[in-house]
Amino acid sequence: MKKVSILVPCYNEEQSLPLLYPELQSLMQSQPGYEWEVLYVNDGSKDNTLQIIKSQRANDKHMNYVNLSRNFGKENAMLAGFDYVTGDCVVIMDADLQDPPSLIPEMLRYWEEGYKDVYAKRANRGKESWLRKKFSLLFYRILDHTTRFDVLQNVGDFRLLDRQCIHALTKLRESERYTKGLFCWIGYSKKEIIFDRGDRVAGESNWNFSSLFNLAIEGITSFTTAPLRFASVFGFVVAFIAFCFMVFYGVKTLVFGDEARGFTTLIVVTLFMGGVQLLTIGILGEYIGRIFNETKKRPTYLASEYNDEEVM
Repeated sequence: MKKVSILVPCYNEEQSLPLLYPELQSLMQSQPGYEWEVLYVNDGSKDNTLQIIKSQRANDKHMNYVNLSRNFGKENAMLAGFDYVTGDCVVIMDADLQDPPSLIPEMLRYWEEGYKDVYAKRANRGKESWLRKKFSLLFYRILDHTTRFDVLQNVGDFRLLDRQCIHALTKLRESERYTKGLFCWIGYSKKEIIFDRGDRVAGESNWNFSSLFNLAIEGITSFTTAPLRFASVFGFVVAFIAFCFMVFYGVKTLVFGDEARGFTTLIVVTLFMGGVQLLTIGILGEYIGRIFNETKKRPTYLASEYNDEEVM
C-alpha cells in the first residue's frame, strides 16, 4: 500500500488547527486505499500550537510532528518536513485551510498517472489587497523573464510531490531558500490543477508586506544575476551619456565660450550619480550578503523534538 504524507508548516496556528484536523480525518477516511501520515512542523510558535499538535497525536497516531528549536521561517520549516516525511508522495499545505484538502484526491489521481509534481494554481488569490496582487504578479513576471527555467505564476506551496522530487529537494541545502523557485528548478513532470483559493478560516496571516518583499528579494537573488547585469548596463549608459555631455559642453566652450552658470544642474547630476552608485553598491551587497551566509555552512534549521522524543 502506498503511503501519502501531508506536510503542514505551522507558526502560531492555534486557532486553525482544531478546524483543520476534522478535514484531514475526513480526507483519510475517504481514501482507504492509502496509508496516511500527517507531519506538522512547528516553526517556533509562541502560542499553544505545539500543545494542540501533541493532543491530536495522543488521540491519532497518524499525526506526527517536528518541533523546531526556534522560528526559522516557512522555507526552512518545509525543508525540515522534507527530511522527516516517510511517504511515497508528499502534499504540502497551509494550516489555515486556504488550501482545501478536498483537492488532494485529484492530486493523487494525477500522481497515479505518473506525474511527479501536481501543483495547484490559484484562479484567484482570495482576500488580498489590489496592491499586493499587482506586486505579486510583477514579481513573477520579473523572475520568469530573468531565469533560465519556467517560473509558475500564481502558484504557491500547495502541491503534491513524488518521493523522487523530495529526494532532490533534500539535496539542496542552501540557507537562503526560495522553495517556490526550487520546485521549478528541479524539473520533473508537472501537472496543473486550477482552484479557488479561500480566505483564512481563523487567525491572521504572518505574511505582511515587508515579509513578502524580503521573500521577493530572496527569490530574485537566489535564481538570477540579472540585477548585477542591470547595474552594469545602467552604469555603462550613464557613463556614455556623461561622455556625450562632456563632448557637447567642451565644444560649446571652445566655440562659443561659457558663462559660469549651471549650479542647479551640477547639484542634480551629482545627486543622481550618487544615487546610481548607492543602488549599484546595494545590489552588490545583497549578493555578497548571501555569499557570506552560505559560506558559514550553518544548518538551515535545528529540531528539538520529533514525536515526543528529543532530537540529538
